[in-house]
Amino acid sequence: MSRTLPFLRSLLEARLADEARAWAFDAGARIHAGVDAGRFCALLALASRHARDERLAPSDGERREADELLEGWDPERWSVLESLRVSLVLSQPDLAQHPAEHNVHEAFRYADVGEQCALYRSLAHLPLAERFTWRAGEGARSNMRVVFEAACCDTPFPFRHFDDVAWRSAVIKAVFVEAPLWRIFGLDRRLSPELARMALDLADERRSAGRPVHAELWLCLGPHAGPRGLAAAERELEVGSPRARAAAALALARAGELDRLRSLVAVERDPLVRDAMVAGLEGKCDQGAFRALDPEPGLV
Repeated sequence: MSRTLPFLRSLLEARLADEARAWAFDAGARIHAGVDAGRFCALLALASRHARDERLAPSDGERREADELLEGWDPERWSVLESLRVSLVLSQPDLAQHPAEHNVHEAFRYADVGEQCALYRSLAHLPLAERFTWRAGEGARSNMRVVFEAACCDTPFPFRHFDDVAWRSAVIKAVFVEAPLWRIFGLDRRLSPELARMALDLADERRSAGRPVHAELWLCLGPHAGPRGLAAAERELEVGSPRARAAAALALARAGELDRLRSLVAVERDPLVRDAMVAGLEGKCDQGAFRALDPEPGLV
């Protein structure tokens, strides 16, 4: 049994109506007893009749417990329906064996978007999760933001299992689809000169096209900003929106440019930008600091 299944069931028990709880218990028991791929896929689909696609809304304590069970797992943006479907995936017997792996792959073949999201969210919770790296890679290449987020955000899967090429591609893809880059677990631990170069190339491309640079792109630089990155951040501080300027200020802090930041904060008038500068000077500039700049920090 997955370590996270009992916890996930406890979350659902507190959020499902009596009839839905009874169905979830019965469906999970049937799956645990052994079902073929067709029945497994059918039960995943039927879950939508018993759970709403509404926020799971875990408490802060529940989110901490989730991270203790699986570092990097944050169910804040999960829905109740996704949680039910993931619990069904994890109810399979012998999750490390071929029948369970086959069922998951078959479910992906026939899944609608909502079912895909639940399946992608389940991957990090499966034993031998590296078996599904290519499958998670497909989600990381999706142009649908909800699918990308399910595959890459609030989960340790990409950090643990993507190679350097796939990792960098996923991070840059997050910028393209405007996914919450700060929610990609382990981003600060896998920054690199090559990722910084790719981000700066993208910034130059957008500026050449007369388009704004996404604020979260500045997360990709860190200590690898170099002269090019620092010049780009300085330019953003001159011409960007308040949100983008605040992100560029954090980029300066992440690059260690504290003296420059002190000179800027003394004359800064925008409260959002000033708050970011102060946070940077106080050392509060890890990827989590960008949550304050997210226009939808708690949405599913």
